[in-house]
Amino acid sequence: MAKDLPARDAATGGDARRANDTSDVARMLKRAGLRPTRQRLSLGSLLFDGRDRHVTAEMLHEQAIRAQVPVSLATIYNTLHQFTRAGLLREVAVDGAKSYFDTNTRDHHHFYVEDQSRLIDIEGASIAVTGLPEAPQGMEITHIDVVVRVRPRR
Repeated sequence: MAKDLPARDAATGGDARRANDTSDVARMLKRAGLRPTRQRLSLGSLLFDGRDRHVTAEMLHEQAIRAQVPVSLATIYNTLHQFTRAGLLREVAVDGAKSYFDTNTRDHHHFYVEDQSRLIDIEGASIAVTGLPEAPQGMEITHIDVVVRVRPRR
């Protein structure tokens, strides 16, 4: 079943989507162990605007330009990866080189609408994955990403 899910994560201790002003974003960043720099605050305010989102670096860069936030695409990539390592975002790889960053860090999967390059959340319990191999020695499985590709009926 596809639906919107609340974005919760251990780093923020709550609903990441509620961080819609810079003071909320600053608290979220500090709890995640990140220094609230001007650029992180600006990008965090754009990302955590009260709804679950799937964005690429390019999409966020366009949004930043429209919001008159002076930031380079390289800084956007760096910040998205920092937010991901801190547990504020989840990276979803699609088509090899293309990654989306998801503000919903809870256990869930995705439909990928191929002709729209768009992700839609699938509730985590809706898909069962069985027969997983043992992780290599010294490793552990952290999560499983299932991307179900869809297109309009022909």
